[in-house]
Amino acid sequence: MKPFQPDLIYFEPNALNYPLGQELYEKYRGLDIPIKMTTSHNRITDLPGETELEKYRIAKRTLVIGVRKTLKFDTSKPSAEYALPLATGCMGHCHYCYLQTTMGKRPYIRVYVNLEDIFQQTLQYIHERAPEITRFEAACTSDPVGIEHITGSLKKTIEFIGQQKLGRLRFVTKFAHVDSLLDANHQGHTRFRFSINASYVVNQFEPGTSPIDERIKAANKVALANYPLGFIIAPIMIFEGWEEQYHDLVRKLANTLPSDLPDLTFELITHRFTKTAKNIIEKRYPQTKLEMNEEERKKKWGRYGRTKYVYPDVHMKAIHEHMKHLINQYFPNAVISYIT
Repeated sequence: MKPFQPDLIYFEPNALNYPLGQELYEKYRGLDIPIKMTTSHNRITDLPGETELEKYRIAKRTLVIGVRKTLKFDTSKPSAEYALPLATGCMGHCHYCYLQTTMGKRPYIRVYVNLEDIFQQTLQYIHERAPEITRFEAACTSDPVGIEHITGSLKKTIEFIGQQKLGRLRFVTKFAHVDSLLDANHQGHTRFRFSINASYVVNQFEPGTSPIDERIKAANKVALANYPLGFIIAPIMIFEGWEEQYHDLVRKLANTLPSDLPDLTFELITHRFTKTAKNIIEKRYPQTKLEMNEEERKKKWGRYGRTKYVYPDVHMKAIHEHMKHLINQYFPNAVISYIT
């Protein structure tokens, strides 16, 4: 799968005052890609397209290059103390993705060029929590590996955190374009995680992302580069033959990775949805086969009073037992850091 290239690019004028902004402008103005200026990366109002669906699909191929003005980082618990903002949006078309709702009417890909400002704020948070370690999540609102060939920001962040005795970085990706990150001086301070799933889920609900075999091969490269490694298996779904397919997935992982990984983690998350997400998903992916029958689900109260629809207890127990058994069978020394 080839790395993403945008069909349309917007620049904030202030972005050109930063080295990365100027570098990207020089790079793209020589290519046959339309470039427009915008007063704010939050307000792109002239996207082409006759219908909302057309505008959405064009937005997912649109790159907006701007300045991160708000330097207060969001929290990212329980996995990290803070979300480190390098970008928002993703070029993938995962039907179930929570960005469908959190990104709202701004599904385009935004990258921030004022890295030094972001790093200074990162340092401040680290100093405030000293002598405790402070963890930062770089993939809360984007897939930074998917745009690394454009910005180079992730490698700079990895090496910056590598210099911080009390700083740690983590991110997750569905993309296999990792080669530029393999020689980064990470000092073991960055946990490189891959989102993986059964072949049915990847093939049906994750268009625009790297095939699962490519992700697993990329994970092996990352392991050999001595990064702390992790996997998110999510969303775990029940479908015909689900037990066998998840078994195949974990076995393939075990057959590819080094057998002596010292620090391997798994996060296991079952499929869930909200009514708001369901409505958006059905509009954006009208042919989706994603199972979202509220009558067959259990209601669960989420944060901010939202109702989530999760699998009923009997199915949840079956998933938990099966997945724990697989991890313990093939990776007895791994840590299951999260299961829900």
